[in-house]
Amino acid sequence: MKLTPSILEQLCQCRILVIGDVMLDHFIWGAVRRISPEAPVPIVEVTKETTFPGGAANVARNISAFSPYAYLMGRVGRDSAAGELKKLLNEEGVNTDPMLESDTLPTIAKTRIIARQQHVVRVDREVIEKLSAEELQQISSRLEVMLPDLDGVIIEDYGKGFVTQAFADQVLGLCKAAGKLVTVDPSPRNPLSWHGASLVKPNRLEAFAAAGIQDHHKLIPPLEDMRLLEVGEQLLDQWAVGKVLVTLGEQGMILFQRDSAPHHIPTRAREVYDVSGAGDTAIAFLTLALAAGLSAEDAADIANHASGIVVGKLGTARVMKDELLAAFED
Repeated sequence: MKLTPSILEQLCQCRILVIGDVMLDHFIWGAVRRISPEAPVPIVEVTKETTFPGGAANVARNISAFSPYAYLMGRVGRDSAAGELKKLLNEEGVNTDPMLESDTLPTIAKTRIIARQQHVVRVDREVIEKLSAEELQQISSRLEVMLPDLDGVIIEDYGKGFVTQAFADQVLGLCKAAGKLVTVDPSPRNPLSWHGASLVKPNRLEAFAAAGIQDHHKLIPPLEDMRLLEVGEQLLDQWAVGKVLVTLGEQGMILFQRDSAPHHIPTRAREVYDVSGAGDTAIAFLTLALAAGLSAEDAADIANHASGIVVGKLGTARVMKDELLAAFED
């Protein structure tokens, strides 16, 4: 396809709510010149520290780079990490009013230590606890109010407890009744039924795990990979959805649709520096394009180009309008 300014403008008008596990990504950057005398580990001399929205929050900020109508619903604690996360999101145009605040749980935060562009270690601060009945009621009430003014909803599951089967059934039921697009980014640690979703976007690992089929990891063309094709067809039935898009890393993406042949989209990445956040970018642009009325094939193409851009950046980055236009021109 060709991405024109008019198509780009359609994406910019879409109103999208992202619901799921939100977190704060903390990066410590530095250099390594020696090994510690206390243990056989490198000493990182810190040069700077940065923070970015992570998880479902990163999906929302990818949307806010294009649309002024990006909304985020998730669960944070009443702590400094929540304040930092909301501040970053608000500065980038994400509306955080729908967020839930917990009196007992901390905001999920991940600290990555990077030395000379090499990932040294990651430190996680989190308590995984499923939604309470009261929290689920809050979600339902807020979603019902918002739905008339939305073009699409993204469910972003990182397996941190926010997305449960009761949550999925409630959200998908409300969206179906309102006739709204719903896309899902699932977690392999949290197998759920997605009946009623418009499209589910697993990566290869998640797709094979959900289908219960062993992946032999043979590097063959996706349309000749019989196990991959079997997985895609099985997930259409298993999840009772009309579309499944499997992301394949360096092999791009493959789209499965009912009553259509599988459609392969080759990767657009030129250089890969960091794959963190690539899935977030893919689901964000896929949903924007579908909400704008594009076909599933064209939406996947846009998502593929956007993911190819973001893996060329370090950290949880986002794609800007001029970068996407340039990628299609190239």
